[in-house]
Amino acid sequence: MGSIGTAPAANRKHAAPKVRADATRNRERIISAAREAFVIHGADAPLDEIARHAGIGNATLYRHFPDRDALVRGVVLAVTDRIATRARAAIQEATAEAGGGGDGAAFEAVRRFVFGAVEERVGALCPMLSARFDKVDPELLAARQRLEGLVEELIDRAQRAGELRPDVAVGDLMVALSQLTRPLPGSGCAEIGRFVDRHLQLFLDGLRAPARSTLPGHAATLEELRKGS
Repeated sequence: MGSIGTAPAANRKHAAPKVRADATRNRERIISAAREAFVIHGADAPLDEIARHAGIGNATLYRHFPDRDALVRGVVLAVTDRIATRARAAIQEATAEAGGGGDGAAFEAVRRFVFGAVEERVGALCPMLSARFDKVDPELLAARQRLEGLVEELIDRAQRAGELRPDVAVGDLMVALSQLTRPLPGSGCAEIGRFVDRHLQLFLDGLRAPARSTLPGHAATLEELRKGS
């Protein structure tokens, strides 16, 4: 007979997975609430408000993220990973459509990625958060490299299919995503959000092949963007 107060073996077996699942859900809630708070209020958004919007207590927030910089890092990693997931999904959908004989599948993949990335508020987040995390953090570098590799594949596929103009590169796409989704001085994210889809569609129309003009300068490379960051 087991000692008094000892949980049955079956209960002990299921306790750890439930705790892990709860912790994962709490972390996701915190990241989501923090992302929205940073977009609206900036990187100095009150942490207790973030905890309240996440539906958890302050102690739970600090258990996952001991300070503001750790939370900023968590948000950047999560957003980068989610944008990479959107890029991967766009590639997979394009592959399936091309296999079925669908025309324009490669450019459609670029379009899906662009509009998906915008939903992560990348243009609003990057400028305000970039000063608060270590740009040579190995995990952040690895996440960025995964994303860049997937975006390069999207662009390469569309260019090889003759659907995307050949004089643009990954850097051009990433700069446009950041600039077109960044709030204008004196305006909030809600105001710029009304125009984002319209302006992104104008940008995408300019990417289509055949090109209707010659672009000045040269395609923006990832190396140039890193040097300027």
